[in-house]
Amino acid sequence: MQIQSLLTPERTRSGLEASGKRSALELLAQTIAQDISGIDADDLLRRFLARERLGSTGIGHGIAIPHCRVSISAGAIGALITLSQPIEFDAIDAEPVDILFAMLVPEEAHDEHLKNLAALAGALTRSEFRNRLRTADTNAALYNAAVN
Repeated sequence: MQIQSLLTPERTRSGLEASGKRSALELLAQTIAQDISGIDADDLLRRFLARERLGSTGIGHGIAIPHCRVSISAGAIGALITLSQPIEFDAIDAEPVDILFAMLVPEEAHDEHLKNLAALAGALTRSEFRNRLRTADTNAALYNAAVN
């Protein structure tokens, strides 16, 4: 999986302010809904929150990968945000989160979903990749850091 197949510059935001987990998930939902017609930000937020109730998507090292299934005909969709200040996210290592990479997959894409999640988690666990994302201070720089 190539990150550029999931991400667009329009769904990449650097240095956002979030007061907590719900606020960060709202930012992700709004970022995606503004770019993809047919996706409702409130519905997407409910889906993210429902997934979080099953267990935190905070994978450690300040990273979270909120994800859910949606009724879309296209393939997987991603969005990437970084936060100006880390937030509590109930991550597996108890560290606060400042990088969130959301992934939406079509309802019927079971294998694709798992493969993309595993590949994304693998990329985000590399310290040099995380550092590139954290030092990107504009939306364009963050997108370039993610896809190059």
